[in-house]
Amino acid sequence: MKHRLPPPPARDWTVISLMLLVLLLIVASFTSLPLKWREFFTLDAVRSVLELLAGFAPPELATPFLIKTGWAAIETMAMSALGTLLAVAAALLFSLPASGRMGRTARAAMRAMLNVLRSIPELVWAAILLIAAGLGPFGGTLALAAHTAGVLGRLFADALENAAPLPEQTLRTNGASASVAFFYATLPQTLPQMLSYTLYRWENNIRAAAILGVVGAGGLGQMLKYHLSLFQMQSAATVILAMLLLVAMVDGVSFALRRALTR
Repeated sequence: MKHRLPPPPARDWTVISLMLLVLLLIVASFTSLPLKWREFFTLDAVRSVLELLAGFAPPELATPFLIKTGWAAIETMAMSALGTLLAVAAALLFSLPASGRMGRTARAAMRAMLNVLRSIPELVWAAILLIAAGLGPFGGTLALAAHTAGVLGRLFADALENAAPLPEQTLRTNGASASVAFFYATLPQTLPQMLSYTLYRWENNIRAAAILGVVGAGGLGQMLKYHLSLFQMQSAATVILAMLLLVAMVDGVSFALRRALTR
């Protein structure tokens, strides 16, 4: 006796329509933008790029300049670390109502605020906060904290929502208070995931802190803007190399910590 195959699943036309819409948007982007691919690969363009790259060599290796670059790298590192730390503290507070633990109204309001925080890029936050805090790393640190708090707050809230509710319910049934049940049942489940999110955002904030200096937030970015504006390419090359080394170092440390947490 032959077994009939089950009927094929119904097609989800919503997903197909969304994919077609995205494809149409990509095609429209290529057709609407004045992309000059031929001019980019001309001999004049290649010659100009080679002349620009040749101006970066050799990097500035004078001891006073290297010391100055090292202090700027430390300032960039401090901005990213402190900005991430402030963001984690704010995200932990925001994630409680955003996860629905304080009612639907608080959840909707907090998630709307988190969407506002994370939808504004770090450069825009820096441009706003530098007006209030003045030029220097303080405004850049606050800009990193504001944007990262929106990102981590949403991620932390999703982690809390997706945590298994049974351990906390069991503690509550046995007479534990809500706070005790949360700290002993739900938080230990989500803590490794939260730490992984935090380390990943710290990596991103290193790059962002280097860029924020372009708008006057201090660190390596401010040095890079200064030397590029004066066409001091060799000095700019040293700053770029310092950025690459700093990012590589933080990526390595973060990767090692994430591996240690997931074992």
